[in-house]
Amino acid sequence: PCRSDARKIRRAACPERRNHAYPWRMAKTLDYHTIREIFTRFQDAEAEPKGELDHTNVYTLLVAVALSAQATDAGVNKATKSLFEIVEHPQQMLDLGLEGLTEHIKTIGLFRQKAKNVMKLSQILVDDYDGVVPNSRASLQSLPGGGRKTANVVLGNAFGKEEGVVVDTHLGRISNHLRLTRQKDPVKVEQDLMKVVPRDEWTLISHLLIRHGRKTCRARKPDCASCPVSAECPSAL
Repeated sequence: PCRSDARKIRRAACPERRNHAYPWRMAKTLDYHTIREIFTRFQDAEAEPKGELDHTNVYTLLVAVALSAQATDAGVNKATKSLFEIVEHPQQMLDLGLEGLTEHIKTIGLFRQKAKNVMKLSQILVDDYDGVVPNSRASLQSLPGGGRKTANVVLGNAFGKEEGVVVDTHLGRISNHLRLTRQKDPVKVEQDLMKVVPRDEWTLISHLLIRHGRKTCRARKPDCASCPVSAECPSAL
């Protein structure tokens, strides 16, 4: 038989080997009560979790989120510290100019393109929204550099509107560890979480899981010994 046929025969003869590279296939999905217990423990460990991007108002939050793509929150905060001391309104950003903004954020990855996007979205806010950040998903996602994640962050944290779950690399990884999803695509991960998490907790669970992924369940070295849900986690070491 050809190589592919021989591989199929070996896998059929040994199911354990077939699933060895994908242990999550052998784990059952957590039941609803276990999921609620996990969320409760996360919240007990972090009573009032918040986003880690520094900002002074809705506009600076929007800018910070736009700058955070493929960058750490700590790196963005370092770059925007002096920027947000002089800029709190889209017109002030336009007055600063592209070169001025670029100088402030040059330590952030993809800073040139991000600077252009921030200037464009600032111009749109001034021209079309009287300098006010809109509170609708469609408007936020239409802004240069915007997207579903950006809209979810701004709507949930600035306007208190539970429109979705913020999915980053940390939340996606933790959600898979906990068997809340088996998806990798951020939109599909979000859709799965929205099915098991009450709507009024979408922003909360975003903060809880993202913080857990950064502080405890890190990608390279998860600290299962300090994890408050290790007993229930199917992936615990």
